[in-house]
Amino acid sequence: MSTRDAATALRRFGLGARTGETKRIAGDPRGFVLQSLAQADSAPLADAALEPSHVTFAAAMQAQRQQKLARAAAKDSPVMQDGTAMKGDAGDPAAQEGPPAPADATPTGRAIPPEAAPAASPPAKPGLVRREAFLNEAFARIGHAAATDAAFLERLVMFWSNHFCVSANKGPVRGIAGAYEREAIRPNVLGRFADMLLAVTQHPAMLVYLDNAQSIGPNSRAGLNRGRGLNENLAREILELHSLGADGGYSQEDVTNLARILTGWTVGTPDTPAAEPGKFFFAPARHEPGDWTVLGKRYRDQGQLSGQAVLRDLAQRPATARHVARKLARHFVADDPPGAVVHDLESTFLRTGGDLAAVAKVLVESPQTWEAPPAKVVPPYDFLVAVVRGFALEPKPQDLLRLTNLLGQPLWRPPSPAGWPDGDGAWAGPSALRERLRVAEVAARQADPVADPRAMANDILGDGIGAPTREAIARAETREQGLELLLMSPEFQRR
Repeated sequence: MSTRDAATALRRFGLGARTGETKRIAGDPRGFVLQSLAQADSAPLADAALEPSHVTFAAAMQAQRQQKLARAAAKDSPVMQDGTAMKGDAGDPAAQEGPPAPADATPTGRAIPPEAAPAASPPAKPGLVRREAFLNEAFARIGHAAATDAAFLERLVMFWSNHFCVSANKGPVRGIAGAYEREAIRPNVLGRFADMLLAVTQHPAMLVYLDNAQSIGPNSRAGLNRGRGLNENLAREILELHSLGADGGYSQEDVTNLARILTGWTVGTPDTPAAEPGKFFFAPARHEPGDWTVLGKRYRDQGQLSGQAVLRDLAQRPATARHVARKLARHFVADDPPGAVVHDLESTFLRTGGDLAAVAKVLVESPQTWEAPPAKVVPPYDFLVAVVRGFALEPKPQDLLRLTNLLGQPLWRPPSPAGWPDGDGAWAGPSALRERLRVAEVAARQADPVADPRAMANDILGDGIGAPTREAIARAETREQGLELLLMSPEFQRR
C-alpha cells in the first residue's frame, strides 16, 4: 500500500502522524488501526493524581458546608474594636452543600500531617476544589493523546464522550467532567453499548448535568411532602440523543414515563442516609410509584431495576443501531457518509447486541471508509494534538487548554447536551481559520530549527499531499513559512 493509506490511517482514524510513523505503517495501515482495538488497556488513564469523581464531589460539598458555617459565624460574631465585622469566605451559592472539611484535609480531601497543617487556614473554596480536579484530568487527557500509540482507541473515547456529553460549565459538574469520561466512557469504549448507556446514566456528572438528581416523583413520599416534581431533561436526552435519535419514533408520553421511571436516580450527599457522598444513589422516597409504558412496553414498578430494564431495551432497538451507525460514519468518514458504511455498522450493532469493538472493526475494514476523500475539517482539539504529534513538540497542557478556548472548542464544555457539532460549518469560519494560523505561526517557531518543511510534509502526509501544497511549501521564502503552509494546508486541516 502507498503512504496515502498510511496518512488516512493516522488522520482519519487517529490523531495525526508522529515522526517516521507514516512510512513505518505503510505496509499495513488497516492492521495498524485495528491494533488499537487489541489495546483496551490503553484506554484507561492510570494517574495517581486523578481522584475518583465521588471524592472530588464530596470535597466540594465539604468546602461549601465549611463556607456556610464560616459565613454564619461571621454574621453572629461581635463587632471588632475597629468597627469592622469578621467576614467569612465567599462561596458558590449554587453549589451543593456538604459537611465541614476536616482540619487535616487539603481542598481535594487528601490527608496531611497535623504538624504540617496551618494554625488557622481559611475555608477551602468549592470552585478551587473543582478547578484543581478539572486541570488534573485535562492535563492527563492531553498528555495521553499526545503520546498514545493507540490513537484510534483515543478517538473512540473522544467520540463517545461527545455522544454522551456533560458540560463543565455547570458548576458542580466542573470538578468531575474529566472523571466522568475516565470512569464511564473509557472502561466501556470497546464493550457493550448497553453497559456504557447504563454507566453514563448513573454517573453523578450526568445526573447533575441533566437535573435528574433533583427530579422527584409528584406522588412519591418526597414529592407529596415537598411539593416538588418531575424533571424530564435526562429522559428526553436519553431518547433523543443517547439512544433512538430525534427520528426514533418516541413520543412525549414516552419521555414523561421514562422520567417517572428514573425518579429516585440521584447522587448521595452527607445528609443522605445509607449513601456515600458523591456516588450514585437510588432514593425510593423520591421514586414515582406505578407501572409505566415506554415505546409500547409496560414496565412493572421495580424501583431502580425498572430504569435499568428500559435502558437495556433501548440499547437493543433498531433505531438506536441506526442512530449510532449514522453518527459514527459521519464522524469518521464524511458529513454525508456512504450508505453502505452506515448499513454495515447498523447491521453489526444489531447482530452483536451492541458490541462496540465489533462495530469499530467494521468501520475500519470498510473499503468505502478508506476511499472517501479527506473532506472533514479537523476539530480544534484534534488539530492541536496533531500539531504537537507531527512537530514532536513538548505538550504544554495549560497552553493547549487556552488554545482550545480560543479556537472555539473548550475542553468538556460543549454548547448543549447534543455535544460538539460534527459538520464543517462549526470549524471552517474565517475567525476560526485566523486563530489556527496563529497556532501555526507559533508551532513553526517552536519546531526543530533544522527541520526541512518539505521533508516534514512527506513525513507527516506521505503520498496524501497534493501537488499544489508541495509546490507552495517548496516555494516558501523561509523555513518557518514553509512549516506554516504545511499546517494550514488542506491536507493537514482535513481528514
